[in-house]
Amino acid sequence: MADGAASPAFLGVSRSLSGRAWRQRPAEATTIRAHMQTLGLDEPLARALAARKVAGEQGADFLKPTLKALFPDPSSFMDMDAAAAAIVDALQAQASVHVFADYDVDGASSAALLVRWFRALGADLPIYVPDRLTEGYGPSARAFDTLKARGADLVITVDCGAAANEAVAHAAAIGLKVVVIDHHMMREEPPACLAVVNPNRPGCGSGQGNLAAAGVVFVLLAALNREARGRGLFEGKTGPDIRQWLDLAAMGAICDVTGLTGFNRALTSLGLGVMSHWRNPGLRALLAAAGAEPGPAKTNHAGFILGPRINAGGRIGKSDLGARLLSTDDADEARLLAQELDALNLARREVEAEVTEQAVRRVEATGAHADDSAAVVVCGEDWHPGVVGIVAGRLRERWRKPVIVIGVDAVNGVGKGSGRSQPGMNLGRAVQAAWNEGLLIAGGGHAMAAGLTVAADRIDELRAFLNDRLSAERVEAVAQDWVEVDALIDPRAATRDLFEAFEQLAPYGPANPEPLFALEGVQAREPVAMNGGHVRCRLVGPDGASVRAIAWRCADLPTGKALLAGQGGLNLVGRLKADDWNGRRGVQFEIEDVADPRMA
Repeated sequence: MADGAASPAFLGVSRSLSGRAWRQRPAEATTIRAHMQTLGLDEPLARALAARKVAGEQGADFLKPTLKALFPDPSSFMDMDAAAAAIVDALQAQASVHVFADYDVDGASSAALLVRWFRALGADLPIYVPDRLTEGYGPSARAFDTLKARGADLVITVDCGAAANEAVAHAAAIGLKVVVIDHHMMREEPPACLAVVNPNRPGCGSGQGNLAAAGVVFVLLAALNREARGRGLFEGKTGPDIRQWLDLAAMGAICDVTGLTGFNRALTSLGLGVMSHWRNPGLRALLAAAGAEPGPAKTNHAGFILGPRINAGGRIGKSDLGARLLSTDDADEARLLAQELDALNLARREVEAEVTEQAVRRVEATGAHADDSAAVVVCGEDWHPGVVGIVAGRLRERWRKPVIVIGVDAVNGVGKGSGRSQPGMNLGRAVQAAWNEGLLIAGGGHAMAAGLTVAADRIDELRAFLNDRLSAERVEAVAQDWVEVDALIDPRAATRDLFEAFEQLAPYGPANPEPLFALEGVQAREPVAMNGGHVRCRLVGPDGASVRAIAWRCADLPTGKALLAGQGGLNLVGRLKADDWNGRRGVQFEIEDVADPRMA
């Protein structure tokens, strides 16, 4: 059925224990048949592919993406040719070039890509990453003054800068050239500099707006190779093979939660293939520090093992640790950096847990999570600005509406916040509108995430503005907040073969969600509440067949309480995950939602 609005509730679930309705993910019957015929897929997998809006003629490229088929013309990006020319000009003039990077994984990956390209040409590229606490996000006049004092002639900003019009104007005033490489929402008027490359820039015709900054930088490397080759810089030798650095592009795409379709899917899929060899000394050392075994890389490695540790430096430690780790070729340096980041990540978890607990108590005491407001804005004194984004993400999952968490510095009366959004609600655009209205000291972002700086005495005003601004989008987002099921199975069918068949759809992310399977009429046996609010159990079907299962961070929610009570006759939706503990090569069912038919 193509029309999702007309879809009946799946298994009759119009309201689950989390308050959502279920439906089968809608797909065109003709497209399902096309995938079955041309790709030889079974109906459930063909349906899942069609439900992800993959047309019949796109199926092969989706399942086995290649750069040859999907790589965009670099010149299709506004200012890309100008950026490449300016950078190669600086190289040929032996000018001092520095890279200015954001302090998250995407910024670190972007910086490392450029550092490695420069190194391949025998040039040095120093890295500057602002301190989250003392400098905040993105370029500033102070940062450009520092770089100028260090002798910089050209600064390349990556994963930031597109909305830094005033700071970039200051750079020009002090004689510092700037090239901006970014992907965030920006104003109609770009910063005045040598080039602003951003697929989300008004007027850019690349059609690559789902790229992370690392993806944009990867295209820039292709443009740089083309420019350098045209000037004869590769005479008698081949230029750098940028494919060796696809793992860095994949890190940015996955950790910045970008839409994994088209070229971005190819970058990520092929990048995970490169990552699987663990040749990057930093990634290899960080994997070891985390106690994980090398092997085929999955999105889980980037998103849940490596990414949080790289981010820990920018959150509560030294902001440049991640970029240094990803760009070093020294195994000893990589090991020391990885150990430092792993330790910082442990400390970050403790801070995050404390802020999360306080924020939950504060919001749920007022009922703001359960009313008709479009978004939740919660603040607290001295909440560490390095963890507010993670906390916002946790609370967004819990309450299923956009959440902005703000840490207020009681001394200067300024709050630094970060938000995470709900599908269908463009938080970055709303934050940009708040900045345009003069409500913010600084702010920006993209559809699913945003950051801001606000005077403490204007937080209530900001909350009211965002709720008004997002109210219309909230109505539509709530209507679309279905749990979309790919297939109904029973515990006996939850096998490794089924898991591996559907893994052809990986890597997963926005616009390509991980497949969801439904179980009907099962009982949660041997339930155990674990540290962190997780619930582990065994799901047993009417015929006695069972599958191991876990539900994350839900012990205090209706879903977790139903599992812990050992209720029977439950309907569940979840994902199949590999379970390779002690070489068993089985599967585990990761519970997404629970419905009790007696309460429907």
